[in-house]
Amino acid sequence: MKARVLALACLALFLGRTFHKGWNIDESDFPNYYTAALLVRHGEPLKKYYDWTWFQRQINVAGIEEPLGTYIPQTPWTMLPLVPMAGFPAQTAKRIWLSLNLGFLAAAVWLLSRITRFRIEHVALILFAGYGTLQSNFHLGQYYVFLLFLLTLAFYCLERHRSTLSGILCGAVFVLKLYGAPFLLYFVAKRNWKAVAGMIAAVVCAGGLAIAMFGWSDVSYFARDILPRAVDGEGMGDPYHPVAGTLTALLRRLFLMEPELNPHPLWNAPGLFFFLRPFVTIAILSFTAAGLAVKETEVDRRGFAWFVIATLCVAPNLGSYAFILFLLPILFLMEEASRRERILLVIAYALLGFPLRLEWTRVFPKLWIFLALFFIIGWKYWRSLRPRVAIVIAMGVTLIAAIDATRHLSSYRIEPGRRFQRIMLEQEPNAILISSFAVSQAGIFCEAIADGRYALVWLHGKQSEKLVFSGEAFHPTTSTLGGLVYFELVSHATSTIMAFDPATRTTRPAAIPSLPEAADSVLSPDGKWVAFQMAQGASQQLWLRDAASGHARLLAGGQCNNSSPAWELDSGAVLFTSDCQRGAGLPALFRAEVNAQ
Repeated sequence: MKARVLALACLALFLGRTFHKGWNIDESDFPNYYTAALLVRHGEPLKKYYDWTWFQRQINVAGIEEPLGTYIPQTPWTMLPLVPMAGFPAQTAKRIWLSLNLGFLAAAVWLLSRITRFRIEHVALILFAGYGTLQSNFHLGQYYVFLLFLLTLAFYCLERHRSTLSGILCGAVFVLKLYGAPFLLYFVAKRNWKAVAGMIAAVVCAGGLAIAMFGWSDVSYFARDILPRAVDGEGMGDPYHPVAGTLTALLRRLFLMEPELNPHPLWNAPGLFFFLRPFVTIAILSFTAAGLAVKETEVDRRGFAWFVIATLCVAPNLGSYAFILFLLPILFLMEEASRRERILLVIAYALLGFPLRLEWTRVFPKLWIFLALFFIIGWKYWRSLRPRVAIVIAMGVTLIAAIDATRHLSSYRIEPGRRFQRIMLEQEPNAILISSFAVSQAGIFCEAIADGRYALVWLHGKQSEKLVFSGEAFHPTTSTLGGLVYFELVSHATSTIMAFDPATRTTRPAAIPSLPEAADSVLSPDGKWVAFQMAQGASQQLWLRDAASGHARLLAGGQCNNSSPAWELDSGAVLFTSDCQRGAGLPALFRAEVNAQ
């Protein structure tokens, strides 16, 4: 009775504070999903969704002023559950989504009480122990309550020998978010071929749906350009930031130097990073699958819990809202645990959801918690592995990691960061450069994310100066007439072409109706050179061609995007952007001297 009263009190607190706040605020992650769903209804090409600037413009056109958003690294299907709501205004759509999530949460709690020996009120109390992760889901309008429901339903079906349906549900998790991909390995390890078939069928059907909606070209663009970088941990924002809380982010911070995002790693050892990243990921999944394969039972709650934790250990992106997925394994582990172990498990879940100050995240405390859970649970399974099997797995993982590291190192050596000068925004340390910039007599004008909005950063002399306007400033370009800098200003769902005069520092609406598209190739002012970008597989390379002889040579390569070439006015150097070893679509600015080549 006391537990029921306490659970109802926690529910009332949640509804009165967290749910109510999420119901009323519009500064959240929800606009990313909503805008993409709106674009589906408008028939826009999928490839455009992954353009940071274009997508931000669409968010604003949809009537959403805050916050900044992006669709990277979402899949072509992530927005689909939101499409029916996209006919409503953004805040109304969010309220519908929050109401549905409340239903998904209630259904997940009920299912967990049916699966485990815990009553509904006990499950609810454990859920509320991780209040921080629940709060972030409902404040931000995030996706992970829905994923928790799907995973819980998948196990419910698995335990009731509806393996095909369980596989289909895990396939749905995979196509909506990439977290579900390793479950195919789980079903293979348990030799549950019906679930394997169900998961493959779900993915194939989803692929056919995406091709029917967007066309083969756009879907292949996601598979070729977005997915590999998302798996590498470069899918969203700053891949070095400890807030990500992932193994990949930790390894980047320790072993990979990036002048702006990670200038002081513990040891700048790119080869070690490129080896450890696949080695750790593949080793965790391989040894987990091998440990589960030893146990013959088709359904093993502790094993399923262990595998869920393993998938989260190797996740390339992991925000605080994702930790609600730990509720499922925590409850399964608590069933067989002693009283002391149950208390420790609840504390672990509460700490995973606890909001941290930025300075605390630098040591990746939450990562160590779920790694500790992974190793403690896994010890029982690994003891059953034959030494010969463990050695073969270790050798195979090492070989695969070495091959992958060699491939990445080969790409790394031809990236512009190894050869060219980086143009830094030293006076604007919080600015992240975006792909558009313009060169004029007055200096360089860069489109940049600065202090939570798109602004222009003006580089002149040895100074950088931020120009902030009432709205989002995109795509600066120059004209020889009067030395004006033109850009697009988007505010209150309206796009206006503006002109900035560097001499007077004044801004006014421009007479031109639109800005020219960025060129893939540009001729130097003296007519001697052509700088051009060219697609090579999943990357964009930058080349330099002698206009007289036609001879071309590679300027910047790598498994990344090098683009937007522009010449300095004296033709002595070409400027360009590159997102190599940064977040996809968040490039830095480089300067390549022609005579030094």
